[in-house]
Amino acid sequence: MRVHVVSDVHGNSADLARAGDGADALVCLGDLVLFLDYADRSRGIFPRLFGVENAERLVELRAARRYHEARELGARLWAGVRGGDGGTGGHGGAVETAVREQYTELFAAFPRPTYATYGNVDIPYLWPEYAGPGVTVLDGERTEIGGLVFGFVGGGLPGPMRSPFEVDEETYAAKVAALGAVDVLCSHIPPDVPELCYDTVARRMERGSGALLEAIRATRPRYALFGHVHQPLARRMRIGATECVNVGHFAATGTPWALEW
Repeated sequence: MRVHVVSDVHGNSADLARAGDGADALVCLGDLVLFLDYADRSRGIFPRLFGVENAERLVELRAARRYHEARELGARLWAGVRGGDGGTGGHGGAVETAVREQYTELFAAFPRPTYATYGNVDIPYLWPEYAGPGVTVLDGERTEIGGLVFGFVGGGLPGPMRSPFEVDEETYAAKVAALGAVDVLCSHIPPDVPELCYDTVARRMERGSGALLEAIRATRPRYALFGHVHQPLARRMRIGATECVNVGHFAATGTPWALEW
């Protein structure tokens, strides 16, 4: 059995369409939407709505950890967009239209079967409209693939960026607990281990989950798979009996991680 795993697709529909080649199934760990490409600031929903100059400024503020100023900039820009929401997530109006365009292309690119969960920049309430036959969406739920039990936990924990699909720690922990013991623990964010959470290019710690770390220690899955941190200090490490793997920044690599058994 061979399963390909991707995360942080961020608009890369061309490679996504080939991500299942040679595999029995595809697993996607979220962040389908591209709001802003830090490498090419002309790409994404943000520069489309507000221009490259504002995108450059937003990236500069975030890189300098001036998050309050970044949020103020976003609020001013969103206030001028009909249907905007003042920068608190941008789920409606012009942003939703742009997200829908991306979801139409991305969900059509998914091979069948695909098992997917949400990332922190995704908008979950839109997914049922686009996940057709052969695409199974799971969050706090389990499924069997080739005799192994896979558990899925979507979304992220609150952070300074205030991305669209963040949940509080209690809600997140409840989703992890609902899985019980699984063979493969799949999440968008990593367990709360510094080497897995530190981004070497952004030079900051991303949010990891203590509940995931506790579940790994208590239930000892074979694998814990995740994304979210694009350039991690450590791409993989072992915690007890569990191999923890950051499956990679698919938007940049276009290459899925392969799990065989």
